[in-house]
Amino acid sequence: MSNAPVVSIDPASFWDDPYPTLARMRAATPICFVPELGATLLTRRDDVHTCEKNVAVFSSEQPGGLMNVLMGRNMMRKDGDEHRRERFVYYPAISPSKVKTYWTAEFARITDEVIDSLADHERVDLVPAYATAVSGEALKIITGLTTITFEEMDAWSQAMIDGIANYVGDPDVEARCHAATAAIDAAIDERLPEVRAEPNNSLLSVMVASGMPLDQVRANIKLTISGGQNEPRDAIAGAVWALLTHPDQLAQALDGAVTWLQVFEEYCRWIAPIGMSPRRIAADFEFEPDDGPPVRFEADERVFLMFGSANRDERHFALSDRFDVTRNTGPSLTFGAGPHFCAGAAASRSLVGDHALPRLFERLGAPSLDVDAEPVRFGGWAFRGPLSVPVRWGQPSP
Repeated sequence: MSNAPVVSIDPASFWDDPYPTLARMRAATPICFVPELGATLLTRRDDVHTCEKNVAVFSSEQPGGLMNVLMGRNMMRKDGDEHRRERFVYYPAISPSKVKTYWTAEFARITDEVIDSLADHERVDLVPAYATAVSGEALKIITGLTTITFEEMDAWSQAMIDGIANYVGDPDVEARCHAATAAIDAAIDERLPEVRAEPNNSLLSVMVASGMPLDQVRANIKLTISGGQNEPRDAIAGAVWALLTHPDQLAQALDGAVTWLQVFEEYCRWIAPIGMSPRRIAADFEFEPDDGPPVRFEADERVFLMFGSANRDERHFALSDRFDVTRNTGPSLTFGAGPHFCAGAAASRSLVGDHALPRLFERLGAPSLDVDAEPVRFGGWAFRGPLSVPVRWGQPSP
């Protein structure tokens, strides 16, 4: 265990809203061991940025980690040449150029089809009806698992992210994760003959055509589903809620003073859909932060890089608890940094910033939060998003 100060948390309160606790950590104990999580947390932006790039010490390779155990050993849990080889195959399928030349047209089609399904509804919950549908349908074509429903995609993603964040060892959560990974394997098996006979632009097809071993293909498809569904889903629903509760910010997006991509980037800074990434200490190491005493880490201990906290670091973001679409989000770590920078960043930015957000408001107009429904609640700290966003069209704002 590191020699960082020990800070205890209430896991339930941390799940409900981690930001007050993270702010106290940044101020007083920016690197601290949390016994309830069994990990040392890094909460300041510069410390997270520096350590994430130092893969020789802060390793993604975690043989006994929950992701490896439950989902298979994917490229996120590899470093060095091993990581680069798999990323070399995977990345071109969703690179910025591929998003521009191929996926963006598919994202436009999917978004319009989902909006068409909402056109006659005065009242909807945007989480399942819009955000889940758009992200799930997009992920179906990206992964190549086109025979499933978006509801299945979302359920599998949620079961896996619950499983890999199950640090308290809940057996029911683990069982749901195992059921989801088995269902994904079955969906892959169903599609394999088709993508072998008729290759396409999907990740499944590209990885299979490269000769990547099937166990690695399965693990990387599960990785894509676990992060590729919940992040855009939560960003779409959460950003709409943020705009509706900040009408001055919405006005700037509607009149073109800021881009919808700026809205997306600021929302993800403010409420990070992926708030944490785990690392394993590969060798005994003493880290010297810019501000504070050195911290000694022991080999094989667990460290959490707290992206959600880094994105609210007061040293980089003035009034960091405020949602401000005019803010410079350049220092944020929404998609990480270094060799493990999110491979799907361009696809996510395009889906949410270029399509899901602007097309909803352009085609249906600005909704208002449904005053007759339960208030919007958020949940999670490793992964965070709104549990529901009930809205109505044609209802005056309260």
